[in-house]
Amino acid sequence: MPALIPTDHVARVVWLGYQPVPVEKLVITAQPLMEMPLSFSGFAGEVHSGLTRPSCSRVVKQHPKGTEIRNVRQLCVVSAEEMAEVARDMGLCAMDYAWVGASLVVEGIPDFTHVPPSSRLQGPDGVTLVVDMENLPCQEPAVTIDRALPGQGKAFKAAAAGKRGVTAWVEREGILRLGDELRLHVPAQRPWRG
Repeated sequence: MPALIPTDHVARVVWLGYQPVPVEKLVITAQPLMEMPLSFSGFAGEVHSGLTRPSCSRVVKQHPKGTEIRNVRQLCVVSAEEMAEVARDMGLCAMDYAWVGASLVVEGIPDFTHVPPSSRLQGPDGVTLVVDMENLPCQEPAVTIDRALPGQGKAFKAAAAGKRGVTAWVEREGILRLGDELRLHVPAQRPWRG
């Protein structure tokens, strides 16, 4: 029996971006890309690329801060629909995807931030991203938003709760292109009853 089940849900790539520095250090808006070649290390030169990374506050209960661990945060994937809701809740006309550190913006999958961990997003050439987990809202995007729109950043964390997207890593190399359709594959298991 397969461990992953292809679904009828398809996400269309509507934005690709390059984040050369951490989002809170972003001075100008990142330029969107037409395509993104992905290796097992992610997108070369991007701030979150690499096979490994130092542990951060998100995993400090498992690993002391700075410990070298597997990099499952190579990409920040957000939903265009959810980002539109965040912008609306903040009183903004639109969200600049670079402000939230997005590498990839997709549309078409409802409740995207809550797709099951270990789900796959697979592109036309076979490029495959593994969803690690929900990317919890943090204060770093607020700094960048506030720099662009003084006084607006403080609303980000509350507005983005449950809508910040997911972190992902590259399982199969390939190229993501603007307009590509990514099929969602989900784990074949019942929900955990804890």
